[in-house]
Amino acid sequence: MLTILFDGIAYGMLLFVLAVGLAVTLGLMNFINLAHGAFAMAGGYLTVFAMQKLGVPFLVCLPLAFIVVGLLGALLERTLYRPIYGKSHLDQVLFSIGLAFMAVAAVDYFVGSSQQNLQLPEWLRGRTEIGDGAWMLGMGHYRLFIIGVCAVLTIVLQLILTKTRFGSRLRAAVDDPRVAAGLGINVNVVFLATFAVGSGLAGLGGALGAEILGLDPTFPLKYMIYFLIVVSVGGTSSITGPLAAALLLGIADVSGKYFIPKMGAFTVYLLMIAILLWRPQGLFTRKGGR
Repeated sequence: MLTILFDGIAYGMLLFVLAVGLAVTLGLMNFINLAHGAFAMAGGYLTVFAMQKLGVPFLVCLPLAFIVVGLLGALLERTLYRPIYGKSHLDQVLFSIGLAFMAVAAVDYFVGSSQQNLQLPEWLRGRTEIGDGAWMLGMGHYRLFIIGVCAVLTIVLQLILTKTRFGSRLRAAVDDPRVAAGLGINVNVVFLATFAVGSGLAGLGGALGAEILGLDPTFPLKYMIYFLIVVSVGGTSSITGPLAAALLLGIADVSGKYFIPKMGAFTVYLLMIAILLWRPQGLFTRKGGR
């Protein structure tokens, strides 16, 4: 039981890092980016290529994936995404899902459709067991590493959004861009930085999740529904909601596949429906603004 709970928490924390960028762009920027998974896939392939072809250490690949994918996100925001901000949500969905299919086709053409394998360092491959019997806790070192990294990221993001000037400027730019610009806030720069950070976090999540989730060209489409569940169930007003939703999703998915494997992901969708019937706006909503 404890091992299942531990694995569910690790899976949930990984989903949170993968989806938090979408929560930021959808909730704080009011932009539906269904190509978010493509940035995560880019981080995963970058990590695999850097480790296998260039011999870059794994711990160096993680910040490298964040920086490179963040810069890619900034470039695409400036050239492709910015003109779509003022369009309808339907236009945003069609545009971004088109980008996702283009990314899938491009990776399949240039890299191939085979599953990519990530060789973790030796110190992350082990497993520690505590206790015995039904209450034995088996902690995989890599999953423990993921929980630690994601916990630090969560604290840093929460502090940035709630305690810094950038966070207050971002909330002001989202609530009323015209007034924020009149007060001297460069709304375009704020949105550019926010989109870049969200893309970088997706790249970091892809680098962390390549070993657990698997990595192939269909990654953006395969996990798109999970990202959307995390954001819709948790709410888009802050990162607290997506964190809680990701943990619930991770624990429910791991437990469901262990106890009732024939039902697959049924427990995840059942939990999603129950929560959305209870709170249609998500677990956490921010009062005020628009």
